[in-house]
Amino acid sequence: MDSPKTPENGVRVAARSSVIESFRGCGLTGMRIDKEELRRRLIMPKYLRIAIRNSIRYKDPNSVDENQPADENPEHPEAPMVVFINSRSGGRHGPELKLRLHQLIAEEQVFDLQDVKPQEFVLYGLGCLEKLASLGDQCAKEIREKIRVVVAGGDGTVGWVLGSLGELHRLHREPVPPVGVIPLGTGNDLARSFGWGGSFPFAWKSAVKRTLDRASTGQVCRLDSWDAMISTPMGEEIKLPHSLKPIEDCALHEDLEFEGQLPEKSSCFGGVFYNYFSIGMDAQVAYGFHHLRDEKPYLAHGPIANKLIYSGYTCSQGWFFTPCTSDPSLRGLKNILRMHIKKVNCTEWEKVPVPSSVRAIVALNLHSYASGRHPWGNLKPEYLEKRGFVEAHVDDGLLEIFGLKQGWHASFVMVELISAKHIAQAAAIRLEIRGGEWTNAYMQMDGEPWKQPLSKDYSTFVEIKRVPFHSLMIQGE
Repeated sequence: MDSPKTPENGVRVAARSSVIESFRGCGLTGMRIDKEELRRRLIMPKYLRIAIRNSIRYKDPNSVDENQPADENPEHPEAPMVVFINSRSGGRHGPELKLRLHQLIAEEQVFDLQDVKPQEFVLYGLGCLEKLASLGDQCAKEIREKIRVVVAGGDGTVGWVLGSLGELHRLHREPVPPVGVIPLGTGNDLARSFGWGGSFPFAWKSAVKRTLDRASTGQVCRLDSWDAMISTPMGEEIKLPHSLKPIEDCALHEDLEFEGQLPEKSSCFGGVFYNYFSIGMDAQVAYGFHHLRDEKPYLAHGPIANKLIYSGYTCSQGWFFTPCTSDPSLRGLKNILRMHIKKVNCTEWEKVPVPSSVRAIVALNLHSYASGRHPWGNLKPEYLEKRGFVEAHVDDGLLEIFGLKQGWHASFVMVELISAKHIAQAAAIRLEIRGGEWTNAYMQMDGEPWKQPLSKDYSTFVEIKRVPFHSLMIQGE
């Protein structure tokens, strides 16, 4: 499959405030779109909708009802589409949005993630279309080639769907459907980066109609996918987030000078991220916030409430007032972390010093971070040349690595008064983490945090490298 070309201006979309985006969603564009015309362009023939539904229900791509006659002259939709919705996202709007989608396209083309997982759609739903196409059904063949996906949810939900669709490439079942977004999460950085907005708009009924229309015609752009693998001494109990899965043994220490000892046995797990990987204080705050939200779900009842609670929780976690219970130098990541990188088109690992003041390190793929912030900054050509950097893009095969110091520094970075501490641009990253005075390290991938136990004697290794496949996103505007 030929990779779609990135637009000349890339996919850089300036981060806008959620309030402004919400008012923009109140425009009349969605109201001018004819509902029946949109439905005609998106809806699949009934016999195919039922075949897909049954294949998923019975978990068998061959579960085609022989008594269900195919349409003699089925109308081929211009832009066949399916929508995945996380009905628990978006506060009270989730169930209402689901009903609205049923009105705009067929009910069988809307999948609630509480009932149908994206991997089930890939295995059985698309498998059903491929089976019918192999039997000579031209309508099924054309729909399989043209189908597009819209995800109504936050960044974690979008990443879940992208990861499931990426399996099609590994299984040589191309083409891979591109993805658009209806933002329902808290940060929505993936949605912002591709022009879908950063919040659920006030006039959401017309906005949803407009989103489906744009998703049916929008330009397809590429997005780097990054594979993170972690090797840790066996025996440590780790509660893995949804984004990570146990994998077979991986020797991440090969061709790398390390300072710690290698354990006799290791546990390995890994996953794919699209936005960022971070280690340090920001992940610790995210970890605490997630646990607070799980224990007291009534406190977090929508994006605005989430952000207020998150901000309050940040102030209590040591960003601003770190207790001096031990040597102040222990606050920095330099005490537990050694970092090596590979630059683009290079085969050798290069050691990168970790600044002593840095308390969080972020490897960022998108231009949007932490609800639309741009911590890497818009760097001048002279500075880029001086540091050996290049202008950042979401499909350039590079991660931008930056550091955050204490809370005051992070606060100025988040309001974009200053840039973060620039460390490197890398095509691959290896981290060696060892305990000592530290017993745990906090990490997160695309907003999913976990607590990583550390050993005084043995090292934990992390390797990040680009997946040899570009995920496909639809440009919203």
